[in-house]
Amino acid sequence: MSLTSRRAVGMLIPLLWLLVLASAAGAIFVKHRARELFVELENVNRERDRLEIEWGQLQLEQSAWSTHAFVENVAAANLGMRTPPPKQIEVVAP
Repeated sequence: MSLTSRRAVGMLIPLLWLLVLASAAGAIFVKHRARELFVELENVNRERDRLEIEWGQLQLEQSAWSTHAFVENVAAANLGMRTPPPKQIEVVAP
């Protein structure tokens, strides 16, 4: 082996070590970032599930509020409205 080729090899080995170390550091960083993103995704999924449950509860509450009996009770309690006796009801036909 000639002197120039030994110098070239002598210069390449430290460069290769630096590249290997940089590659290892990059792999560690990428793995760490992937774990962070996975935890964030799990948190977002938990929040989505919580909001879906809340949405279902709100739909049930809304359907309960729109029942005839509930509307009648609120009208009687808050507005003092009462159902008229049958003798006072008049049916108007077109």
